[in-house]
Amino acid sequence: MVVPPGMLSFNRTGVSHTIFYLLGIPGLEDQHLWISIPFFISYVTALLGNSLLIFIILTRRSLHEPMFLFLCMLAGADLVLSTCTVPQALAIFWFRAGEISLNRCIAQFFITHCIFMSESGILLVMAFDRYIAICDPLRYTTILTHTLIGKIGVTIFLRSYCTIFPIIFLLKRLTFCRNNVIPHTYCEHIGLAKYACNDIRVNIWYGLFVIVSTVVLDVLLIFVSYMLILRAVFHMPSQDARHKALNTCGSHVSAIILFYGPGIFTTLTQRFGRHIPAHIHILLANVCVLAPPMLNPIIYGIKTKAIREQVAHLFFLKQK
Repeated sequence: MVVPPGMLSFNRTGVSHTIFYLLGIPGLEDQHLWISIPFFISYVTALLGNSLLIFIILTRRSLHEPMFLFLCMLAGADLVLSTCTVPQALAIFWFRAGEISLNRCIAQFFITHCIFMSESGILLVMAFDRYIAICDPLRYTTILTHTLIGKIGVTIFLRSYCTIFPIIFLLKRLTFCRNNVIPHTYCEHIGLAKYACNDIRVNIWYGLFVIVSTVVLDVLLIFVSYMLILRAVFHMPSQDARHKALNTCGSHVSAIILFYGPGIFTTLTQRFGRHIPAHIHILLANVCVLAPPMLNPIIYGIKTKAIREQVAHLFFLKQK
């Protein structure tokens, strides 16, 4: 491994580090150039797909329905999430530019965690949207007005901001006098806190509280929503109506699996897979920020007829 000038493995003076070095994928430094190819393709796909999705939804009045407005929020969050993490990884892979200041590291962590929490909240309200559309279709537009959707969007952002913001102060109080070499492609809360000489139990417990009070709670509420949706669907007299109702949930269920699946798997491997190589853990963590932004526009584009029609109209009309 090539050690950048000024990189320290241990701070003998006891002075807190203000500069850290992201290694990328530890143990696979020689393969960084090849690893960068799927990262780059995923990022470009996410950038183009989500930008197109946002453009179509905002410019087509026929798509100004609650479901599509929530999807627009999800696409915007995906854009920010991938842009905050992937370019940094590519800079490490291509130029070994892993140097990052403490403040920038904390800012990156803050934004990525806020967006992750926001996406979880958006998926929850999308489940609520599907519940109303199926269980109370006659009141769908009167309940989910544009004003309420705007308030929901602000509430989701404020929830994420308020729960993550205290962690900035929990990190700022620490003295980073241990290793300043981070074996990762981006900054994480506990991944950074573990290099402090102080007691970080408050960081660990607060981090756990944030996860339980947001993501875990969202998952439970989504599960309850779909139990109620399934109960309503199976009480429908017509098989065609049941099929149509379930089909409207297909894209959302795919997005839920894509968002929570890698995160749950990563958490399980970190807790119980102590013998799994470090590079596997880092690769799995990157899947959490690579896969949803890249695949969500594709899933919704394929499964949602209204979006398919608008995309076809946009490109084929211009060609004519």
